[in-house]
Amino acid sequence: MPIQLLELLSIEKPILSAPMGGAAGPDLVAAVCNAGGYGVIPLWGKPVDQVISGIEDVEALTDRNFAVNLNLSFPYKDQLQACIDRKVHAVSLFWGMDPSAIAAARKGGLVVLASVGSVQEARMAEDAGADAIVAQGWEAGGHVWGQVSTMALIPAVADAVDVPVVAAGGIADGRGLAAALMLGASGVWIGTRFLASDEATIDKEYRDRILGASETETEWYHDLYDVDWPDAPHRALKNSTAREWKDAGAPSPGNRPNEREVIGHRPNGDAVVRYQSYTPLPGTTGDVEAMSLWSGQGVSLVREVKPAAGIVDEIYRDARALLQDGHPAL
Repeated sequence: MPIQLLELLSIEKPILSAPMGGAAGPDLVAAVCNAGGYGVIPLWGKPVDQVISGIEDVEALTDRNFAVNLNLSFPYKDQLQACIDRKVHAVSLFWGMDPSAIAAARKGGLVVLASVGSVQEARMAEDAGADAIVAQGWEAGGHVWGQVSTMALIPAVADAVDVPVVAAGGIADGRGLAAALMLGASGVWIGTRFLASDEATIDKEYRDRILGASETETEWYHDLYDVDWPDAPHRALKNSTAREWKDAGAPSPGNRPNEREVIGHRPNGDAVVRYQSYTPLPGTTGDVEAMSLWSGQGVSLVREVKPAAGIVDEIYRDARALLQDGHPAL
């Protein structure tokens, strides 16, 4: 029998927090871990000393396992080596399929979670030694690798590989966890719901937009918020930037309305320009509504701010009730 997800990650609840850059800091990651789930902290794009300090910040808040998220389209080898040297439990590899990265992480003693958007990628990751597959559906918020819906992708991937599959994209409550398990997944990867946690490090206006949005208020864009991260499709809430761009005929980068216009500033004073890939942090000033407000299609299920531990517990409890304790992952 292949190893199960709970055993692989040494967790009690098959709920993983998505590595939402800017929003998922040590407090959120540790809170999910301490609640019996599994936290994933995004440390890609940072120099090695900041990767190490990010790991140490999580370790100061929990003695549970967690993963470090690395982006394969950015330089990652030194950051991966830092994870190996620090003996973190796992790495989450995304935005590309590099078997050598999986092999290097496994050789270094790390558990590997590989994010994919298709069965072909899932098989490649498994062949390279990935311990678990994160299958991300098109409904997901933030940067979205594939174009297959979660409902179609999860059973296809689960049938194709013999390692645990984690379902991602549009999952925000116990019904989503129960559905994912019935489709063949061993757990779920949740982002947007955790944006409305006490620990998420996002601007209040951004959080308020999440809390008030309907399921129709997100859009998938091929390259709208491409400044600092080009050629990376993504899903975000509709806003004035998107409306003006569409009103202009949805022109390509370089021909869009008000490109490079400064629309705000980060807490450290750095400018935020229109079309920038940026998660509005607490202390962001300016026109936050016009910034990249990442969100998945499950946003309509997010209506209350709660501690991350409470979110984990609620999703797990509701899924158990729906499945009447009849699933081995619960």
